[in-house]
Amino acid sequence: MGTLRFSDDDTDLDLLYADLAEQDLQPLWRLQGLLTRQPRVRAVPYRWPGKQLRALGERSGRLVGIDRGGDRRVLACCNPGLDGAPYAVPTLWAAVQYLGPGELAPAHRHTPAALRFILEGSGVWTLVDGDPLAMAAGDLILTPSWTFHEHHNAGNTPMLWMDVLDLPVVAALDAVFFEEGPSEEVERRTDPVSRSEQWYGSGAGLLPRSAQRSAPRHSPLLAYRWADTDRALDRQLEATGERTVTIVYSDPTRGTDVMPTMRCEMTRVRPGGSTPAVRQTGSRVLCVFRGSGTAHIGGQSWPLEPGDILAVPSWAAWHLEADEQLDVFSTSDAPVLEALGLWREEPADVR
Repeated sequence: MGTLRFSDDDTDLDLLYADLAEQDLQPLWRLQGLLTRQPRVRAVPYRWPGKQLRALGERSGRLVGIDRGGDRRVLACCNPGLDGAPYAVPTLWAAVQYLGPGELAPAHRHTPAALRFILEGSGVWTLVDGDPLAMAAGDLILTPSWTFHEHHNAGNTPMLWMDVLDLPVVAALDAVFFEEGPSEEVERRTDPVSRSEQWYGSGAGLLPRSAQRSAPRHSPLLAYRWADTDRALDRQLEATGERTVTIVYSDPTRGTDVMPTMRCEMTRVRPGGSTPAVRQTGSRVLCVFRGSGTAHIGGQSWPLEPGDILAVPSWAAWHLEADEQLDVFSTSDAPVLEALGLWREEPADVR
């Protein structure tokens, strides 16, 4: 497809436009919409219902083998505003992954970083560069950029979890690399406690003296357990007396985000409470872990149930309301926006 050729009734100007197009140049004075008063957002607010995700994951498990699914049985969330791209929002891939009893998703690695938020069940292990991380409901598991990772189900029941990757960002930077793991049979390790938790999971403020604070840029703690998250939420609610609280998962050695491109948060809303209505630059994916309520995003509203995944586009006003206690996991591209000086947040009028 060639460079757009502008035209004009003035013969000399029309010839100029022809020569510009021939040299793959465009005149700024004829370009519209490059600088807008507010972000021009293509993604739309959207909800993928948890019940349907679970049912379709189970159906895929019956019909599609792991090898046929490219080593992973994954259903990618496609935002209707993104012209068919398999992205939940422009900067984040979100999907559900289904692994049956005894199944193995073999090792590979890629430059896009990934995280797993476990929706239900237990019995699956993720090995990250050989370190076995048990996966159970409510846990957050990290697979940082360019780390070999594989999943195996050592239990007798299937398991479903949400994957989030910064794939769109890495792809936009033309920096996607992928490599398959060793072809020989892998060791299905199920250590009681992972190495990352032995070193960095002892509790707030308790670190090995040798902890590295410069590299790598991701959190060295690769598993954030639901019991710790649940306790932190309860304690902060008690301390503040508020009806809602949000905590941020952080690198225990530096206090920064767990990934340089993704911020992970958990919000708890007490029955009858609501989060503040805000709008923020950057994109966000929400996942309902427990409870029920209503999500209001960009002028649309949806009832909430466990397993729901929702897209919050940039600069869309949003807030959550709880019928029963509501726990919602969130991933956003906020670290990227902050690093570039593009982060904005303001209260939103939702009347």
